[in-house]
Amino acid sequence: MEQTTPSSQSSKRLLVIAIVVVLMVALVGVVAYMLYQHRQMQEMVEVLELEKEQLADEYEDLSIQFDGYQQLDVRNDSLQEQLAQEQQRVRDLLEELRITKVTNARRIAELKKELATVRAVMVTYVRQIDSLNQTNQRLTRENQRYRRENQQMVEQNTQLTEQNTQLAETVTRAAKLEVTDFVATFLNERDRKTKNFNRIHKLQFDYTIGKNITCEPGLKMIYLRLSRPDGEVLLKDNAPQFAFENAELEASVAQEIEYAGEPISSTMYWTVEEILYKGAYTVDFFADGQHIGSFQFTMKK
Repeated sequence: MEQTTPSSQSSKRLLVIAIVVVLMVALVGVVAYMLYQHRQMQEMVEVLELEKEQLADEYEDLSIQFDGYQQLDVRNDSLQEQLAQEQQRVRDLLEELRITKVTNARRIAELKKELATVRAVMVTYVRQIDSLNQTNQRLTRENQRYRRENQQMVEQNTQLTEQNTQLAETVTRAAKLEVTDFVATFLNERDRKTKNFNRIHKLQFDYTIGKNITCEPGLKMIYLRLSRPDGEVLLKDNAPQFAFENAELEASVAQEIEYAGEPISSTMYWTVEEILYKGAYTVDFFADGQHIGSFQFTMKK
């Protein structure tokens, strides 16, 4: 039987210790490597989380930009529809990004590419919108210019119309007849003047139409309206009618005269068949649809 010497036992002991030391060193190295890998993984996850957050922010900013363009007055139905579709696409991609795991680096990279694609599309739409806005602004300026020109034309036409109206009124006034003198005389049954109120049988109205060379000469119908102190117009049966200010009026007395532009005097009569009242009576003259004179006289008892 082989006996173990002390030196042999010592060698075996040293070998075991060496193996244990090597194993411990290897274990420490493995642990250190695993800790390093874990730290690297954590750092990569943090980077991916930050990248995902930044990508989400960019998608949200892009969605807000689409909202802004959607609210613009873009008068193009096709472009409005395309903007709405792209905006919905951005919302869908943003929602997908939010539910995508941070460790899914491949999908996040794809969503980043999608973002670049959508941005490129937006640039195209922005150019179209800018072009439309420039066109609309140009058309708006032209419309404003046309409106100003039309307004100026309307104002000029209005001014010319007013001038023509004023000229016509001036001509009409210039051609208007005018009663320049008037005298009321009270007559009794013998057609003699009387101051006795109870004996008045007839009223004599002497009047003169003044000179007017601008008035068209010819036969003129003169209408007289006699009003009592209470304002009632004295009329006979089958009273003559005439037009005045878009209305048909009745005259107390009417008379036709031959007018040649020179002063002319004439007389009308009113036979008293009604009860007379004391007070101020009014006599209004009309001719050619115009009021040509107004006078008053007083009856006293």
